[in-house]
Amino acid sequence: MKADPKSPEEYLQNLEPERKEAMIKLRQAILGNLPAGFEETINYGMLGYVVPHSIYPSGYHCDPKLPLPFINLASQKNYIALYHHGLYAKKELMDWWIGEFPKHSSRKLDMGKSCIRFKKMDQIPFALVGDLVAKMTPKEWIAIYEAEIKR
Repeated sequence: MKADPKSPEEYLQNLEPERKEAMIKLRQAILGNLPAGFEETINYGMLGYVVPHSIYPSGYHCDPKLPLPFINLASQKNYIALYHHGLYAKKELMDWWIGEFPKHSSRKLDMGKSCIRFKKMDQIPFALVGDLVAKMTPKEWIAIYEAEIKR
């Protein structure tokens, strides 16, 4: 993987072959369900889906020059990681995800504090990821972010 991709396409081009297909399918699931207002970019060296400064000028509180992150997608050493910031900020969404995942995958849900890990590329529930992405608009994410995180 090239260390500093300049675009989502460049990020995908530089993936190892065994990850490329799954990452492309995940990207399609995200883009096909991403509510209007979010933008795809490179964020922290991975695919990022953000609330742009044109909608939320304050940017990310950790670095206001960056747009407000919502979802990141990365090919890590041993897995693909999906970081959905809204999932960790809204308990109802987390509960929904935990309840739905077993209906869509025979794999045990592998989650860390900040990510969902997919270790078996052929067992990723792409449609469920799309459903998750569709559940929060930029307006909802900004409200949750300001109430729960930015304080």
